[in-house]
Amino acid sequence: MNIIFRYSFLLISLFLFFSFALSCNGDETVVAEVEIEFLPPEWAVNANIYKVNIRQYTPEGTFSAFTEDLPRLQEMGVKILWLMPVHPIGEENRKGALGSKFSIADYAEINPEFGTKNEFRIMVDKAKGLGMRVIMDWVANYTAWDAVWTETNPEFYKTDEGGNFYPPNPDWGDVIQLDVESREMWEEMISAMEYWVEEYNIDGFHASVANMVPTEFWIKAQERLEAIKPVFMLAEAEEPELHRAFDMTYALDYALSIQNIGAGEAGLSDLDASLKRNFERFEKKNYRMFYTTNHDENSLKGSDPELYADNFKNFAVLSATVWGMPLIYNGQESGLDRRLETYEKDEIDWVDYKYQDFYTKLLDLNTRNQALFNGEIGGDYRKLSTDKDEHIFSYKRIGHHEQVLVILNFSDEERTFRFTDGHEGIWVDVFDGVEQAVSSPYSIEPNSYRLFERVYMSH
Repeated sequence: MNIIFRYSFLLISLFLFFSFALSCNGDETVVAEVEIEFLPPEWAVNANIYKVNIRQYTPEGTFSAFTEDLPRLQEMGVKILWLMPVHPIGEENRKGALGSKFSIADYAEINPEFGTKNEFRIMVDKAKGLGMRVIMDWVANYTAWDAVWTETNPEFYKTDEGGNFYPPNPDWGDVIQLDVESREMWEEMISAMEYWVEEYNIDGFHASVANMVPTEFWIKAQERLEAIKPVFMLAEAEEPELHRAFDMTYALDYALSIQNIGAGEAGLSDLDASLKRNFERFEKKNYRMFYTTNHDENSLKGSDPELYADNFKNFAVLSATVWGMPLIYNGQESGLDRRLETYEKDEIDWVDYKYQDFYTKLLDLNTRNQALFNGEIGGDYRKLSTDKDEHIFSYKRIGHHEQVLVILNFSDEERTFRFTDGHEGIWVDVFDGVEQAVSSPYSIEPNSYRLFERVYMSH
């Protein structure tokens, strides 16, 4: 749809604050720091993101085996593949039999458990040939105890009074803290990131616990990477400050809110409050990632059925339409109903892909309906009031020519309600394509959703 990119060109602009030099006594130059407002790549404006756990994805747990499934992901509408760490894992103080993928031994190499560099290249090339982008997990604040740098550059690490390496906290005993203020370390780290972009055409990075590294590091990394190609940067954090360097941050407050609601520890008013905080803290141009689960949530807190019971589809619809970019964690489309092991081989049981059509519809809507696009071009959020707000959560996303209407019933009973501020009209059901009148009173089945769209043609 050409209209997508006409709007993106119109609304997205780049602002540069240029450095300046002042000569003093003819031989001294003072240079002000360059500040750049980075903007996401054009292709991300209507993208979604799919998180890939290579170890658990297939029985083989390899790049080559995962590559075979790429056509299915293309058909599902996946736009960005986010690969969990693919680097070699440290042996010393390893957790479990296989170790944490976040215990990096060498930033320039590939974990042999997953395959070879050539197989990695083939996987990336195949994904990009199918129209997907690929980003890598990047761990910039700690490494494995036996990482290459502990031998070649021990000065890159923090040490205690006895000169010993130590972990960032007691729970992360398989890794040791880098000196994140070291400019020499920054240079090597950024060079390693450049390597994957230049040599393997990687499209960006997910920064693990990005807020534990100075924002200035990420700004410098972004500047260097952007000199190679436009990249997409995702921060595992929720600080507005990080949007100086990152395109997208986690909606962590939202994720906690829906988990509390799913556990029966909070009500829909808490969801309202969480969304209000999001809109107050972040600008519309800031991309935000909304999700029901990821590898941490699944392994540490529970599967979708554990967290959300009969309302997991409601929360999936909410996360795909309320704001920002939706994330799917591998296996959700097949009803992943258990916690995957973190440090052992524990493959996903794909069964019959019973929710693939469901997620395909959500991703298709998010990709083609401008009201759900990311950043400035996306539509505005408008909460709709009802006389059953304790059970019903309803809202619109209002774009230039398109709208999306969402009605969610979180109760275990059928609910008949009235909109207290109108909103009657004819809408198209996203899942069956049938026009339907939405008016008060309106009835909706227990623990169910209604997702509609409407397009206004310009003259």
